[in-house]
Amino acid sequence: MEAHVADYTLLPDIEGVDKTIESLKDDGDEFSSENSFKNVPVPPWWEQITVRGLVVSAVLGSVFSLITHKLNLTVGIIPSLNVAAGLLGFFFIKSWTLLLSKLGIWSKPFTRQENTVVQTCVVACMGLAFSGGFGSYLLGMNGKTYEKLGPDYPGNRIEDIKDPSLGWMTAFLFTVSFLGIFSLVPLRQIMILKYKLTYPSGTATALLINSFHTPEGADTASKQVACLGRFFGGSFLWSLFKWFWSGIGDNCGFDNFPILGLKAFANTFYFDFSMTYVGVGLICPHIVNCSVLLGAIVSWGIMWPLIAAQEGKWFPANLPSSDFGGLYGYKVFIAIAFVLGDGLYNFLKISFVTLKTIYAQTRNHQQLPVITGQVAEHLSEDEKRRTDVFLQDGVPLWVAVCGYVALACVSMMVVPRMFHALRWYYVLGAYILAPVLAFCNAYGTGLTDWSLGTTYGKLGLFVFAGWAGSNGGVMAGLAGCGVMLSIVSTASDLMQDFRTGYLTLSSPRSMFISQLVGTVMGCIIAPLTFWLFWTSFDVGNPEGEYKAPYGVLFRTMAIVGVEGLSTLPPHCVELCYILVVAAVVINTARDVLPKNVAAYIPIPMAMAIPFYIGAYFAIDMFIGTVILFFWQRLSKRADVYAPAVASGLICGDGIWSVPSALLSLAKINPPLCMMFVKATDAIGGG
Repeated sequence: MEAHVADYTLLPDIEGVDKTIESLKDDGDEFSSENSFKNVPVPPWWEQITVRGLVVSAVLGSVFSLITHKLNLTVGIIPSLNVAAGLLGFFFIKSWTLLLSKLGIWSKPFTRQENTVVQTCVVACMGLAFSGGFGSYLLGMNGKTYEKLGPDYPGNRIEDIKDPSLGWMTAFLFTVSFLGIFSLVPLRQIMILKYKLTYPSGTATALLINSFHTPEGADTASKQVACLGRFFGGSFLWSLFKWFWSGIGDNCGFDNFPILGLKAFANTFYFDFSMTYVGVGLICPHIVNCSVLLGAIVSWGIMWPLIAAQEGKWFPANLPSSDFGGLYGYKVFIAIAFVLGDGLYNFLKISFVTLKTIYAQTRNHQQLPVITGQVAEHLSEDEKRRTDVFLQDGVPLWVAVCGYVALACVSMMVVPRMFHALRWYYVLGAYILAPVLAFCNAYGTGLTDWSLGTTYGKLGLFVFAGWAGSNGGVMAGLAGCGVMLSIVSTASDLMQDFRTGYLTLSSPRSMFISQLVGTVMGCIIAPLTFWLFWTSFDVGNPEGEYKAPYGVLFRTMAIVGVEGLSTLPPHCVELCYILVVAAVVINTARDVLPKNVAAYIPIPMAMAIPFYIGAYFAIDMFIGTVILFFWQRLSKRADVYAPAVASGLICGDGIWSVPSALLSLAKINPPLCMMFVKATDAIGGG
């Protein structure tokens, strides 16, 4: 799974994935071939799915769902936690088997196939915490988001409200989350064997799992787990220490530390001592972190002060800070324009690459034939063995077709009852078109490692909002976004899993079932973990810790889909056009210039993140990237341990959310408040 942003997918670190693959290969043939596993029998598919594996998957799925929600509701950048999931899955089950052996109790050996099943379950579970829309389209429906825009805002109707509740959120996820799994199962041989799509993240995950189950790799994995544990504990204790100073209200503590001065603090340039986003900076590539910081400087350092200077000319003076008729509206719409410009460019680019490659494949008569029951003679021994296993345990075509049709019928009956504006024929149209879009996205992901699931989701948002019109178009757009996003994202994730299973000799049937089981877990765990945040904290408060910024963005996009551009403040349309063109120009430069030059050109999608949210987290991420930069210069092992350190920092801070929520529910407030004010204000107040 790639690094995500709450309303779109962030450009994955393709070069980083390639380095991971090459470093694993360079460490020995045992990581990239089947030499170390020649005499190890492949267990049947039903032995690859174990009770202990499912228990570990549920525990880790809960942990990573909490972390995903925390990231979703604060800034929205969600890095890939596959390494942490693989490491912890390996550690827990390996520790369990060792403990039982010391007690003299026999236990089934821990295989790489079981490790792959655990990985698949965990990723499917925490994936729903993202694609379920808890930080985006679902929050766009609730009353707090409606109140943020204000009842006088054109197109913002009180009828278009649906507040979160465990019942309907769980039912909605169960209704729409499984169709993507069934949509592309019949094409697995074509995608993996015929077209030989690489799915770089899936390949890197497979090589990592293979390495765990060799003597050298197991030793490295143990050291990585120990490193993760140390930084997990340190991050958790630091979050506890920060809590003591956070007082009552939103202006106390280290989260509001004006390390660059009060003037910079007023423009959101400060370090909030968040170990989560320092960890994110360690995982994300340097160009992403630098792009985020550059976006913060361009927006909060230049654009917003210049637009604010037009107060009284472009927009009325003395408007509330959250009034869409003032500066707030410019921030939201310009951020949306930059995101959509980048998304449109990459949608067209990847669609072109996909169609061009498919056309070339159909004209190439020397491609690998897909022959059920036998393996092409020209394959290497490793490929023959992998292909043979991949062809053995398939999912029958009738299961995929009947499953998709049955789930689509259920969805057409259930979803319109939840969202009356989303008619049954809207849902039918989505499910007729979805397999085509899912194929395009899965194929593009296999080529580029870049999923456009959220781009397809936003496309559905505008289509359904415009289709329904002023009578419920906002709710229809938001709900339709969820339907499209769920199908397209899940389908590409499943193909990544098939690629991982192919390289670890895991049965496609066990991959399919583990994806189903992980999705079931996610449909239960994701709403429950979100509900912990929703009931314990003031989610959606622009001044609080959990700002949930993308709820406003998604609701605004739905309103634009219904009302058009007439709702934008003066001169905002022109500025939006400029940002769309800028995103296209920057992306074009990244694609046409030589690689050694393009590597230093910022990524528009990453630049857009702080436009609306603020600059503070960009400081955190930049500190993380500076630490990694010097670490890489001082040690060749930095790339091995950096993901473990980053995962420990993110997990420790994320798990602190649980005791923090319990303290909040118990009405136990922090004992101290550390606050910084101007000396003149302090004297005046005294």
